[in-house]
Amino acid sequence: MSLRKAYFLIFLVLIVDQLSKIYVKTNFVLGEEVVLFDWFRIHFIENEGMAWGTKIPGEYGKLILTVFRIFAVFGIGYWLADAVKKRHSTYLIISIALIFAGAAGNIIDSVFYGVIFDDSTHNLATLFSPHPYGTWFHGLVVDMFYFPIWEGDLPSWLPIFGGKHFMFFNAIFNVADMAISTGVGILLVFNKRAFPKH
Repeated sequence: MSLRKAYFLIFLVLIVDQLSKIYVKTNFVLGEEVVLFDWFRIHFIENEGMAWGTKIPGEYGKLILTVFRIFAVFGIGYWLADAVKKRHSTYLIISIALIFAGAAGNIIDSVFYGVIFDDSTHNLATLFSPHPYGTWFHGLVVDMFYFPIWEGDLPSWLPIFGGKHFMFFNAIFNVADMAISTGVGILLVFNKRAFPKH
């Protein structure tokens, strides 16, 4: 696979990711939900950028996370260019491109959203607002896809989790997250094709 095709895939993911985030941010109030199906909803949340809303504590936690991600993306970019140069498997190149695109998509939120949007807590956000909600490198990542496929109490006979309330699947995510998960999934499922032995 050529670098040009890898760039096109990255560009496509970034466009879909950012358009979906901008649409949700400017058309939903924080916490607002639209039920498309009982098991699929658009639910607008924002987080500091880690899975399940996890964050690094402290005054500089968000900045540390953003800077780390930027360095990681440069590393992934180098890996992608090297994989193309050495004519590695298409499975590997597609996986790296998806992971790169997903990481870059969430970095865009973290770096820019704090200075181009106003707050979404009680009103629809405005793009390029004169009253932004944050500062450079302190933007919040927009998530919206929610698949609460099943919710209920687990049988009491189950070890550890028996009798507890459980929901599958309770994560809320975005297109960038989907790209990263798909890239990692390809590497895991098609490992022998991604890393063939010569």
